[in-house]
Amino acid sequence: MAGGGKGSGRPAKKKSPTKGTGGNVRRGLEGKGATPPAHMRHWHKDKARGERIEREERTGRPSSPRTQVRARRSEDAPEYIGGRNPVLEALRAGVPASALYVALRIDNDDRVKEAVRIAADRGIAMLEVGREKLDRLTEGAIHQGVALQIPAYEYAHPEDLVRIAQDAAETPLIVALDGVTDPRNLGAIARSATAFGAHGLLVPSRRSAGVTGGAWKTSAGTLATLSVARAVNLTATLREYREAGLFVVGLDGESTVEIGDANLLDGPLVVVVGSEGKGLSRLVRESCDLVVRIPMNAAAESLNAGVAAGIALYEVARHRRR
Repeated sequence: MAGGGKGSGRPAKKKSPTKGTGGNVRRGLEGKGATPPAHMRHWHKDKARGERIEREERTGRPSSPRTQVRARRSEDAPEYIGGRNPVLEALRAGVPASALYVALRIDNDDRVKEAVRIAADRGIAMLEVGREKLDRLTEGAIHQGVALQIPAYEYAHPEDLVRIAQDAAETPLIVALDGVTDPRNLGAIARSATAFGAHGLLVPSRRSAGVTGGAWKTSAGTLATLSVARAVNLTATLREYREAGLFVVGLDGESTVEIGDANLLDGPLVVVVGSEGKGLSRLVRESCDLVVRIPMNAAAESLNAGVAAGIALYEVARHRRR
């Protein structure tokens, strides 16, 4: 008979440990208690998912690497300006900043020295970090060893813009942006709005420029005193303004009415500026009480949104002085 055992003349083989016991007998497992529920097992997907959700809620950022690749920067998250000239220009313009990041062992030229001095004078926190961190903060953009953190802008409610005018006992003047996606145009319009006495800007919450670092720089600091409100639905907000007694006048090159001939400019007013090239969207155009154009040489097809807003606001100011 093949194999070991009784009468084989060879010692019997040791029995292998029972599969699944880890080599332990049953009494070795006594006292360990019941298997913990799924949410308490560190290896269980439900617990891992719960920890991930808790971490995302705490940090405000997705923790999954795949999600991080697909996720867009939140509009309410801080922004970072990188580069020695852009950072210095932003600090000179009074752009609100919460921290200045400077690379370790940086070559301190005059721009870096002035940026550090301005930051120190304004009480802005200064942090020395590695270039890898600067790469992450600026999302791979050229930073030249310096970056400026700009806190998220706190937008007003559309009703606040009317209230600002009422509190000042002035006739409301609001500038709304339709399809303006370049933050530099928003900043330029903010400068004109401040110069001609507007009480605020209204921007859509989607597919529109917001108050970013680029807008702050172009505004030359005027965004620090001019309120910007965000509308979930621009046409609905314009309709609410009309119901509140404001006239809505849109700028569009295809109109047959010149802005100088408009008879609504001295009343409570919303001036709507469309995007360069496309002009006003159909729904916004239909929401206007009047659509006007800026007369110009036929050789120029359209005006930059910032330039058009400045001309329109000057015309409004001229009518109001009369």
